[in-house]
Amino acid sequence: MIYINYSRKFFHKLLMLYRPFEKRLNTELGKHELHRAQWTIIYYLENFNPATLVELSNYQGVEKPTITRTVGQLEELGYVEQVRGKDKREKRMQLTEAGKQLYQEVRETVDAYEVEILRGISEEDLKTTIRVMDDIRKNITQSGDGEVGTSET
Repeated sequence: MIYINYSRKFFHKLLMLYRPFEKRLNTELGKHELHRAQWTIIYYLENFNPATLVELSNYQGVEKPTITRTVGQLEELGYVEQVRGKDKREKRMQLTEAGKQLYQEVRETVDAYEVEILRGISEEDLKTTIRVMDDIRKNITQSGDGEVGTSET
């Protein structure tokens, strides 16, 4: 019963953390006229470049039409472009030069925000939390609750 109480507290705290984090993150990203879903794609392409729409969909854990719409917005803004994959039918996306420049600018903003909200948290606690979050994500994906890609965000 003690374990259940802690798991309930853990997930309650996680839910209570997520919304204000995302709201403030979107405020910070808004300085660059982006939102979180766009930033996540830009982040992925910068760090795991290039990617198919299915890979991006799996990474974010959302449906492909959602990714298609968001990638389309980023294409219109000139931040991503299609490149030819090994298979001519494969649609792979990568950052344009403007997208790479934007990534660097936004990265500075996000880094400052992350440093601010992690104030007072030890590196050891962060490493433990990251490991635990990775383990939980792995358990979720293995339980068949949805296919998602790498846990890096």
